[in-house]
Amino acid sequence: MRIAYGVMGYGRGHAMRSGAVLPSLMAEHDVTVFAGGDAYEVLAPHFPTVRIPIIGYAYNERGGHSTGLTIKRNFAPMADLLFGGAGAAMVEKEFRDRGIDLVISDSEAWTHRAAQKLKIPRISYDHVGIIAYCKPHFPPDLRLLGLRDAIGYRALMGVPERILISSFYPAEPAYPNMRIVGPMLRPEVLQVQAQDNGEFLMAYFNKGEHQYLPHIDRALRLLDLPVVVYGTPFRGQSENLDFRAPSNEGFIRDLASCRAVLSTAGNQLIGEAIHFGKPILALPEEAFEQRLNAYMIERMGVGMGGDRHRLTPSDVDRFLGNYDYYRSNMGDHARDGRAEATETLHRYVKELGQGKPQRSKRARSRKRNTAPADERVPAGA
Repeated sequence: MRIAYGVMGYGRGHAMRSGAVLPSLMAEHDVTVFAGGDAYEVLAPHFPTVRIPIIGYAYNERGGHSTGLTIKRNFAPMADLLFGGAGAAMVEKEFRDRGIDLVISDSEAWTHRAAQKLKIPRISYDHVGIIAYCKPHFPPDLRLLGLRDAIGYRALMGVPERILISSFYPAEPAYPNMRIVGPMLRPEVLQVQAQDNGEFLMAYFNKGEHQYLPHIDRALRLLDLPVVVYGTPFRGQSENLDFRAPSNEGFIRDLASCRAVLSTAGNQLIGEAIHFGKPILALPEEAFEQRLNAYMIERMGVGMGGDRHRLTPSDVDRFLGNYDYYRSNMGDHARDGRAEATETLHRYVKELGQGKPQRSKRARSRKRNTAPADERVPAGA
C-alpha cells in the first residue's frame, strides 16, 4: 500500500516514536513521511520526507508559553489548515500524485485533514490521543483543561478509523477499534544496558533556548553532584555542569548511566527513563498533556512533579532523597510496547487496505526513487 505517515513537528518525541516503526512499515509498503519542524530534521536524513507546515507554542521572556505570541505565530498556519491554504493544498496534491491509500498520523493535523477531505482511511498513532480517545482520567484541578483539550483535539483531528496509543501509563479506551500499548522503546535503547547508582544527574529541555532559565542554571550549579545537560544552546564544561550537543547515541548512553533525570514531561523520554530505572523529576510545560504526565509520574511513584518557573536546589534534593522509593516502583511500570505497536499497526493497515492492490517491492522501489531530489535519502541511511 501507499502510505502517508504524518508526524507532528514540535519537539523530537513524535519523531522518535515514528522512527521506531517506520522501517518495519517500509519493508512491506511504500511509505512517505510528512513532517515539519524538529521532526523533519530528525527523520529526513533517514526516510523519504516531505516538509509541511507546523503549529507550535511560542515562548515569553520568562520561558513560559505566551498565549499572545502563540496565537500570532499560528494564525497563518491555522488559517491554512482550517480553510485550505497553500500548505493544505500542497499536502492534498502530494496525496493525489502519490496515490496515497492510507494515512497514519502522529498528532499531525495537515495529513489528518487532507485524508478526511479525500476520504482516505486513517490510523491515529500517538500519545496525545490518550486525552481525546480515552475515558477521562484527569486530576480534579486539571479536569476542565483536560476536557477542553479533548474536545479541541477531536475537532481538529476527527475520530479516525483506527486508533493506537503509546503511553507510559494505562488508560481505558472510550472508542471502538483502538488499542493502548506501552512506550516505544527504540532499538538503540534496547541495545544499551542500564547502570545502577549513577553518579550524575541528567537534565533535558525540549526547547532549552527558552526553558533553561537563570534560576534553573543556578539551582543545578548549587547541587553536590555533576549534571549533564541536553537541549540548550550551550556547550562544554562549566563548574559541575556539562552542556552537550544533540546526540542520539550519547543521549541514550547518558540516560542509561545517570542517577536520575530532570526533564520536561514528554511521554517518550519518560517511558525510556522508566525502562532504565531512572527516577524522573518532571518540569512540565504549560501544555495539559505534560501536566498530566507529571501527575501520572507521581501517582505511579516513579518520580516527582516540579515547577519549572520556581525550581530550587531544595526541590532537587528532596527528589533525590526519595531515590530508593522511586526505584522500588520502577519494575511495576516498565513496559516495551514496540512489538505490540508494530504488530497492531500492520494489522490495522491490512484491515483498512482490504481490496487494495499490493505492489511488489521492486515497484515500490521504483516509485520511491522517483521522488524529488530533496526528499530522497540514500539506501541504508
